[in-house]
Amino acid sequence: MPMKCLRSLAVMSASAACVAAIAADADERRFIRKGMKEAEVVHRVGLPEHETFIRNVKGEPEEKAWSYFPHPRDAQTLTIITLKAGVVAEVERKIVR
Repeated sequence: MPMKCLRSLAVMSASAACVAAIAADADERRFIRKGMKEAEVVHRVGLPEHETFIRNVKGEPEEKAWSYFPHPRDAQTLTIITLKAGVVAEVERKIVR
């Protein structure tokens, strides 16, 4: 097989693996709970599509909200996770149409 074909095959395989991983992560969104660490959330569902800082004052614990938009494997559901000092403080799942 020519080198160019092998590279194309490798890229397509990696892309398919990424799509499968993202789909699996979307399934995990409903299992995020209060008290989980920020790193565990990222490990389970990946980085958020949107991040908003609610409170970011020097010397005080950071507070932010992460948003995960609807996904075919988690259709019509917007997931908003509020983190305080790197720990999940609230999980809100909204139906959006």
